[in-house]
Amino acid sequence: MKNNTKAALGFIFVTLLIDTIGFGIIMPVLPDLIKKMVNGSLSVASEYNGALTFAYAFMQFVFGPVIGNLSDRYGRRPVLLFSLFGFSIDYLFLAFAPTIGWLFVGRIIAGITGASFTTASAYIADVSPPEKRTQNFGMVGVAFGLGFIIGPLLGGVLGEIGTRVPFYASAGLCMLNWLYGYFVLPESLAKENRRKFEWKRANPFGAFKHFKKYPAIYGLLASLILLYLSAHAVQSTWTYFTMYKFKWSKAMVGFSLGFVGLMIAIVQGGLIRIIIPKLGQHKSVITGLLMYSLGCILFALATKGWMMFAFLVPYALGGIAGPAIQGIISTQVPPNEQGELQGGLTSLMSLTTIVGPMFMTWLFAAFTKPSAPVIFPGAPFVAGAILTLASAFEAYRVFKKRKV
Repeated sequence: MKNNTKAALGFIFVTLLIDTIGFGIIMPVLPDLIKKMVNGSLSVASEYNGALTFAYAFMQFVFGPVIGNLSDRYGRRPVLLFSLFGFSIDYLFLAFAPTIGWLFVGRIIAGITGASFTTASAYIADVSPPEKRTQNFGMVGVAFGLGFIIGPLLGGVLGEIGTRVPFYASAGLCMLNWLYGYFVLPESLAKENRRKFEWKRANPFGAFKHFKKYPAIYGLLASLILLYLSAHAVQSTWTYFTMYKFKWSKAMVGFSLGFVGLMIAIVQGGLIRIIIPKLGQHKSVITGLLMYSLGCILFALATKGWMMFAFLVPYALGGIAGPAIQGIISTQVPPNEQGELQGGLTSLMSLTTIVGPMFMTWLFAAFTKPSAPVIFPGAPFVAGAILTLASAFEAYRVFKKRKV
């Protein structure tokens, strides 16, 4: 059984790694592609990027619970394969898109089918004993981190050949990932642990209402919302901020994102196995959130390009918070509701992704336009720091009030 579990986790790790590489490849070149399509500045491109993220997130918000509930009914494997195939189609749309409108079509398709990380989280919960879930959820972060080392570096190099070349590479990788999953990935959800599909639970509002059955989970939702919102200060504006303030090239952006991935992999692949057992889950959540906040403030105040690399160290250490929160939450629900739980959390994340990127890219554009009252491209990072501090306060309040 132990060997089977290790093998299953290995399969899901490789699947997530390839998936993340495909996503990371396009990040260094997306601003240039949007700029050419709309014939605008970097500030204008950042606003369009926020709208594209909105389209993707809205579809995930609506369809995340459907995908999660389907995985509780039919198993994780078919849902994961459906998701990977959808991402392949999305990258092809991005590669061949003649106008900005086609980029939106691709993002909508990806939002509907995009359940790879959701289903993977449910998969990990299926094959992990409760005491090992926090560490195994950290594996998602390792795959994400390594993917962001390889993906952006490769994207920066391929982007120098042509703006659309990284999109072809991403489509090919996702299709290879789909083939890998089809022939290798085993099912993780036993038939006796499956349940009937119910439409009343397969929608975002039904999923949130269902969380009321578990007060400990419901109490942490506010903290998660604030954390997810704050994350977009970095995720949605890093490329634009560094290109604007430090005049970084696509290759340099790729190197920096690769370093981000390296730090994530170190923290979530190794350090959490030391830090979380020593601090405990509660202290790990609070400490991680405070480190995130410190990192955001330092990013906002950076005056030299090398400082962004140095300040990534405290920011990356904040990564102990995510696996700790997931570990706490996943132990509160039974096996046949893990898919629904992860689908509901995906909808929650998507809801913040509807608001977060548009707000953060709007802040960046507002403080970098020639007509801005004050030129301050670090404004989104300050907003992220404030939101993360609020998340830490809310988590502390929940831990003090409830025993989880």
